[in-house]
Amino acid sequence: MQFGIFTVSDVTTDPTTGTTPDDTQRVRDILTIAEHADQAGLDVFATGEHHNPPFVASSPTTMLAYLAAKTKHITLSTSTTLITTNDPVRIAEEYAMLQVISDGRMDLMMGRGNTGPVYPWFGQDIRQGVNLAIEHYALVRQLWENDVVDWQGKFRTPLQGFTSTPRPLDGVPPFVWHGSIRTPEIAEQAAYYGDGFFHNNIFWPIHHTSQMVDLYRQRFEHYGHGAANQAIVGLGGQFFARKNSQDAVAEFRPYFDNAPVYGHGPSMEDFTEQTPLTVGSPQQVIDRYAAMKDHVGHYQRQLFLVDHAGLPLKTVLEQIDILASDIVPELRKINDDGRPADVPSDPPSHASRVAAAIAAGTAGSDHVAAEDAWTGASV
Repeated sequence: MQFGIFTVSDVTTDPTTGTTPDDTQRVRDILTIAEHADQAGLDVFATGEHHNPPFVASSPTTMLAYLAAKTKHITLSTSTTLITTNDPVRIAEEYAMLQVISDGRMDLMMGRGNTGPVYPWFGQDIRQGVNLAIEHYALVRQLWENDVVDWQGKFRTPLQGFTSTPRPLDGVPPFVWHGSIRTPEIAEQAAYYGDGFFHNNIFWPIHHTSQMVDLYRQRFEHYGHGAANQAIVGLGGQFFARKNSQDAVAEFRPYFDNAPVYGHGPSMEDFTEQTPLTVGSPQQVIDRYAAMKDHVGHYQRQLFLVDHAGLPLKTVLEQIDILASDIVPELRKINDDGRPADVPSDPPSHASRVAAAIAAGTAGSDHVAAEDAWTGASV
């Protein structure tokens, strides 16, 4: 099973010191965090995508391409690639380029985002969010899977004899997750394509997460990609840990109380009871996240948010070390225990996808998709 971290790239004042990093410092800190996660032995680093303050991760592929050159082992991903407001041609090109640069050590997560004003900024209508996600992703797939594309849709100009470059590495597109918190249509989309489904449940109770994952699993099996328990599932999470739980609570409380998202709202105790946020000892984090598979089944990726709410860089790096040394080894053992032999322990890697494509005779430039029933378009 894969364990890693993701960033939402917020620029937030540290409530204990009153200091606020500027955009340059925050970007550089995120790069340091990702490199430290690689050195600590975590499996995944993922960045969100935002185009408004107080967030700075406006260009995920730029950041991840840099990290591809600076890291050795960690899988580089996104926790949101805005499928609705980005041009699907640019998504196809930029992530194929990242795939080539990283030698396949990447994947990405398509999402609609949660910032309403971003739609008009990029010439789109938020009321068409789901339809944009469906049409844009269908085009991304065609551009990756076909050397020459003729296409016409509702939301962008037609393409005639268009070839997206560079072509995917080894003729096999990147693995894609679809991220959603509350939209069944996105779980359905992930299931239709046989892609991964990521429920970033950092603000939601587990029974809601369980419902969304169950829907995805059922539809994954319906579309013939395998048994429901073989579907590729990822979860989001949050924690803050110290050796003694009392120290963790005391240290994290001012950050929680003043965080832009949940500060000045429910108490930290209420929030941790109702969501996956866990503040305490490493064992408390282990116990909380070991129970996730009881609600969603055996899953393949767990990502944690650790660098938000104004936490200083030194503290974030300490949290990564605690995660890597004290929490992940135990969670890995627990999640491997009882996993059926036919249920994947990890998401598909580039190497495994290439091997599958070769076995199916679809690797290389001859990789052509069948008729796309999802949109009714011929590809």
